[in-house]
Parts: sequence; structure tokens; C-alpha cells
Amino acid sequence: MNNTIAAVVVTYNRKHLLKECIDHLFNHSLNGLDVLVIDNASTDGTDEMVSQFSNDQLKYINTGKNLGGAGGFQFGIRKAMELGYDYLWLMDDDTMPSPTALQYLVEFSQSHQDIGFLSSKVLWKDGSLCNMNIPKVTINKKLKHFDGDPSEIVMASFVSFFVPANVVQKVGLPIKEFFIWGDDIEYSRRISRLFKCFFIPQSVVIHKSASNNGSNIATDSVERLNRYQYAYRNEVYIYRREGLAGWIHLLLKTVLHIARVAIKASDHRKERLGIIFHSTIKGLKFNPKIEFVKGTVK
Repeated sequence: MNNTIAAVVVTYNRKHLLKECIDHLFNHSLNGLDVLVIDNASTDGTDEMVSQFSNDQLKYINTGKNLGGAGGFQFGIRKAMELGYDYLWLMDDDTMPSPTALQYLVEFSQSHQDIGFLSSKVLWKDGSLCNMNIPKVTINKKLKHFDGDPSEIVMASFVSFFVPANVVQKVGLPIKEFFIWGDDIEYSRRISRLFKCFFIPQSVVIHKSASNNGSNIATDSVERLNRYQYAYRNEVYIYRREGLAGWIHLLLKTVLHIARVAIKASDHRKERLGIIFHSTIKGLKFNPKIEFVKGTVK
């Protein structure tokens, strides 16, 4: 197991959460895990905090600028592939794995050949299911059973996402142009179109997100509205690849979100509706190039 698995942790200006994440990673039940901290050019002293760990299995890499979550994960996966790891375990800096979370992922991967990716059970800080990290069993239906045997899934988040290097070689890297939101859904779906992928209920992590309500353009603060341009643009790119079912999904979701804004938005209603409309139109023409690690097979 030595030096075969890399935990790729993307961080940006959250050094206290990152420290807790690293502590959890080095408290797992398996040997041979390296931790690659991918820092999106934090300005809060993240580099100094990481330097205080005296552990040869911890590698700190600064991207040089804020690449967003999507760019950070692309950067980190590329680096892990270049370093020759066999498996990559992806997570945000607010992910706190239980001591056996990795063990169950590894055991399943070793007993099942040709898997695409594995996803853990993600709980919120209060022990309830984390709503934003529930995998999908089809492009329209979320997983409903979270205990018992592993379940086949088609989409999952980058909060404890375990993927073999040979799969990355086949499907390429996440799309950095997504910047934020949807990069994990796009990437997991790209993988599940070619491989069987599974939710592993025995592998448990805590996601210390600020809330357990997810994002909502109708009620979010004005200061955060600009980031929704990525959400709507990226989602059009993801679902337009799914044919008629994808277009129906997009139509229904767009109508639902417009109705939410019309009913629930207490301010800047016109701006919120404009973001939905203009970003959806941009998504129809959004065609980023999928990049591959140099020397891998397309």
C-alpha cells in the first residue's frame, strides 16, 4: 500500500478547517496515504500552518492563483497522476473523514475490478445526511437508501470521491473552466457513462459546510449572486449531453428556479432572474476542451 493513494485536498483561505481535515486524514486506519494539499493561493497563512506538520507524507502545492474549486481539483489530479499514484481520494478542506472511511473504499475497490469511482456517505455537522452531497442513481433521481449494501450511482460530489488512476487516464481531467459548481457532477457522470460506480455506506465522512440547505439563488445574499452564473451555465453543459431526458431536466429545473425567485426573493428579483436567463443561454454555447494528463490514452 505504500505511496499508492493520494488524498487530494483543495483549499482556499480556510486554514483552520484544513488543519482539522489533515488531522483526520492522518488518523485513518490504513498505512501508505499521502496527502496533497492544493492551495488556491490562500492569503490567510495556510502555507505557514501546513509547514508546522512534520510529516513526510504531506505535500503542499500552491497553484499561484485562485483557480476555483474546479481548477484546483484539475490541478491536484494532474499533479497526483504525474507523481504516479494508483488511486486518488478527492475532498474539499471542510471534509472530515472517519478513521475507517478510506479502508472501506480500498476494500471495495480491491474486490471489484473496473470500477469508475466510489463515493462515501456524507453527514453534516449534526449527524444528519448532508443534503448537497447526496449521490444520484440516475440523472434525475437521488439516492434514497444510505445503509446496507453499496449502491450503484451515476453522479457524486468531490466530498470523499475515490477514483483509480487508470480511470483518469481514460476519461481525462475535470474541466477547469467550470471554476465553481458542477465540476464534480460533470466529472462523475463522465466516468459513470463508461464504468460502474458505487456509493459505499460504510465509508463515512463529515462535511463541515456552513449550512445544510444547499445553494438557492432566490434567497442567497446579493454579494453571492455572481457565482450563480457558473452554476446555471455549467448545468446546461452537463445535462445537454444526456439527450431528451437532459433537456427535460433543464426545462423543469429552470421553470422551478424562476418560480422560486418570483415567489421567495425579497430583493434584486430582476437581477436574480437575469442571471438564470443569461447564464442558461451561455451554457448552450459553452464548449470547454477536456484535458488529459500528458502521455495518457484518450
